[in-house]
This record gives sequence, C-alpha cells and structure tokens, in this order.
Amino acid sequence: MNIYIAGLNYSIDDAGLESLFAAYGEVTSAKVIMDNYSKRSKGFGFVEMADVKAGQTAIEELNGKEVEGKTLLVNVARERTERPSGDRGGYGRDNRGGFNRGGNRDSRPPRKY
Repeated sequence: MNIYIAGLNYSIDDAGLESLFAAYGEVTSAKVIMDNYSKRSKGFGFVEMADVKAGQTAIEELNGKEVEGKTLLVNVARERTERPSGDRGGYGRDNRGGFNRGGNRDSRPPRKY
C-alpha cells in the first residue's frame, strides 16, 4: 500500500519517516521528497507498506497527529498521472503568455518623427 504524507517537519529524513510508520507494520520503502536546488525537504513524502491492513491502521492513527511540531496529513496515495511533455502553458512565444503580447504591428498608427 502506497501512502502519502504531508505536513512533515523539514528535519525529518527517509529514516525518520520509516521509523514513524514501522510501529504499524513492515515498511518496504520511505521517501521524503527533496527540492532539487536547495536539497531541502519539501515537507511531504511517501511510504510503501507491505500489508494493506497495517497501512490502513497507520493512516487512521497518524492522520491529524502532531509530529515534531507539525500536524500530519496522511492518506492513500493517488496514482501518478503523466503530464504532457513540452508546453507548460502560458510562457511560450505563440500562446500569448510571455514574449508575444499580442497585437498587430500594422494596426498601430504610424510614428511621427
């Protein structure tokens, strides 16, 4: 069972996340998501547990619980959806989001020098 955890204290690492869930059953993996640039925790992570019943118990016990001064949000992780590659929307040359602000040069009145 794959579990999503939000509201993690930034000091919690993979081992700390694993030990938090190990009290409820066998943890097959625990991963705190890190920012690529700052190498700091983003405050959320994922835990995979071998037994579904143990995972449900962990969710019920830990959701809303305060750990290291932060309240956890714990629930079943949704399947990852694929993002379309390429255009991220709004910032390319052709979609009026950034470089080309629209308008037609020929429709402007001529300059007077």
